[in-house]
Amino acid sequence: MTVGELCRTLIVDDEMLIRQGIKHYINWEQEGFMIIGEASNGQEALELIEATKPHIIITDIVMPIMDGEELTRIVKDRYPQTEIIILSSFGEFDYVRSTFQSGVVDYILKPKLNADGLLKALKSAASRIPSFRNMDNRLTGNLPIGQIIDKLISGYEVNYDQDLVSQAFPNSHYWIIGADLRNHPSRNSAEFQTSIKGKLEEAFQNNLDQAVHEPLMVEANIIGYLINQNKKELPKAISLASQLAHSNQGISLALTEEFTDLSQLGSIYKESLVKLLDYRFYFPDQPFLMKENLPHVPPKFEKFNLDWFTEELKHKHFELAFQYLQSYCLALSNCYTTDVFEYKAFLGNIIFNISILLSNMDYEVTELENAKYSYFKSIDEARSASEAVELMNRFTEEAKKCIFARQNQQEDLNMKKLIQYISEHYAEPLTLTEVAKHFHFNPSYLSSYFSTHNKESFIEYLNRIRIEEATKLLIQGTESISEISGMVGYSDHSYFCKVFKKIKGSSPSQYKRKQKLR
Repeated sequence: MTVGELCRTLIVDDEMLIRQGIKHYINWEQEGFMIIGEASNGQEALELIEATKPHIIITDIVMPIMDGEELTRIVKDRYPQTEIIILSSFGEFDYVRSTFQSGVVDYILKPKLNADGLLKALKSAASRIPSFRNMDNRLTGNLPIGQIIDKLISGYEVNYDQDLVSQAFPNSHYWIIGADLRNHPSRNSAEFQTSIKGKLEEAFQNNLDQAVHEPLMVEANIIGYLINQNKKELPKAISLASQLAHSNQGISLALTEEFTDLSQLGSIYKESLVKLLDYRFYFPDQPFLMKENLPHVPPKFEKFNLDWFTEELKHKHFELAFQYLQSYCLALSNCYTTDVFEYKAFLGNIIFNISILLSNMDYEVTELENAKYSYFKSIDEARSASEAVELMNRFTEEAKKCIFARQNQQEDLNMKKLIQYISEHYAEPLTLTEVAKHFHFNPSYLSSYFSTHNKESFIEYLNRIRIEEATKLLIQGTESISEISGMVGYSDHSYFCKVFKKIKGSSPSQYKRKQKLR
């Protein structure tokens, strides 16, 4: 551990919003800390710990797969020098007490989590680590090259010996090259990361004449190098980076613009390299990115109109609302300068709003409510904008199923009412117009609606009901055919006989004789 090193911190919580909140509460580097990774359960955390060697772990108590209590016991057994801060809710003090017996340094109640409390707990944990007992962010004096670079990358202003820098980096220009392992299945393997570093360093030595390369301590699953080289050698660096990116599947590389002043290292890293690597979210098929090969930034478009979208859903203009959402997501996916976190947060917010709104409109959304958390997680883990949009589209399809299920239920209820009304009034001089008037329908709409949902027209259904009743009366044999005709709703006896023969294949009198012969 070197003097001036940032205190590496790992965040472990199964709630994405809690992890995001912790990340944004404080200015980590300014306070002397650095987030080197995050995990959603203890098992994931153990895999990261071996690769990232955190000084401090902030962990939730209640998590799936492996909870914080078990994680604490294992970490304190394997890595006794690592300090642990526990996150808990009010009702989990027995678990917290158990972790204190294992050696945790502090705990924070989630409902009271804030910047001051978090920073106090972090400094308390750091004070137990010998190298961090006197944390001071004011950097003075002459530092070794490695420490100068670490501090510059973290955004600090550093007073350094220019002669020392000139000796270490004798060439005129600098570039930063970064390898992004975040989408690779072996990203958390220390052996894999060491292998990639070896390949990169071997490639630098064999292909970049006179260049000096210095490793950078950056984010988890990103490997960075500062390249010091003369400007005329830039084409070689570009060619090499492209070749390395295309020959290592699942890894993307980015190369920043050149700069001549080492003090620019921190700003170039954050404003160029990090953004270039993040842009791959929008260009998943391009393993190598430079500012020069990016397309033109699309013109700004209007912010998503959530009020309009909500009102359209409330008025049940579902197709129009969902078409607007789909178009907006497509446009947003083409705007590659959009921060990836903001992009994913937007999709999560829309999913949340749709679920709440449909629930308030009394749609059956139990399955949708249960599924939304899975969508939150999947979108948070999405490796590309196209993957995130596909998840959004899948969610809206599930939302439509809830909507259409309710509509179908309503339509089924309408049909039942129509059928019941016909069954109760078939003996009357019933007409389509009269039924439409009774149910406040337009007659032509009722005709179309009835045919669509009952597979036969209104008249066909009415005739079938009347003739079925007529056959019952004919079998009983107490009334004449003429009387039966009037009893089932036909004022014209000859028309009754015509309809009867069409449906039953024989006249009423023939049908009656056949029944008697049986």
